[in-house]
Amino acid sequence: MRIGTQGWNYGAWMGPFYPSETHQSELLTVYARAFDTVEVDSTFYATPPASTVQSWASRVPATFVFALKVPQEITHLRRLRDAEDVTGEFFERVRGLGKKLGPVLLQFPPDFGPSELPALAAYLPILPRDCRVAIEFRHRGWVHDGVLALLSEHNVALAITDARFIPRKTALALTERPTADFAYLRWLGPNRDLVDHSRIQVDRSRETETWAAAIRVLATRVKAVYGYMGNHFAGHAPASARALQALLGQKPVPPEQLGDQLTLL
Repeated sequence: MRIGTQGWNYGAWMGPFYPSETHQSELLTVYARAFDTVEVDSTFYATPPASTVQSWASRVPATFVFALKVPQEITHLRRLRDAEDVTGEFFERVRGLGKKLGPVLLQFPPDFGPSELPALAAYLPILPRDCRVAIEFRHRGWVHDGVLALLSEHNVALAITDARFIPRKTALALTERPTADFAYLRWLGPNRDLVDHSRIQVDRSRETETWAAAIRVLATRVKAVYGYMGNHFAGHAPASARALQALLGQKPVPPEQLGDQLTLL
């Protein structure tokens, strides 16, 4: 069970999470001392250069994995149509991470509704079989037996998200029906009102306990679980992720220990 955050480069984390003396170029390395995975948002905007992929890989331990979003050109602009070339380019590039490549997420816009099912059905077969792929729908109409069966056929995970666009009860129920041999979870929170990302501002302990219980069961049904906390879930993603780690029986690394390691180096 790998728990991390959605991104690592936030100015508001400097002090509350990162030691105040941390240089910008060291953020990912220091982050990797606390968590063994991260979700990368920048790949949503463009396929990263090979030099960027190599830089990411060089700054983290061998056991660390990156979860990458597929470029919006595929999901939002082409809407899965005539996308085989850009899909192939993306996967070829990110394979540069080697064993540090974790799951890849296709994140669709709210207006990508069930009427797009033919495009989805035609696109899934072109996905590489050697990579773990998850899909996040933001239209509730996708959550039904037919779509779950289609995703299962291709070993594609339906991303389970705690967010305003899906009832939490429905999201939790989806943990009982994984569509792949791994699971992908995201905690976005109910709104975008939390603009101070330096501290916890909303008590989500009850929700986190509920999710931890569901994940413990889910982990018996899949080979791996990847989960990513967002700042908007409670205000400060690293603290939310550490709380979940503790509930799952993992040993969170407190921020003060990150500073100690920097001093030793």
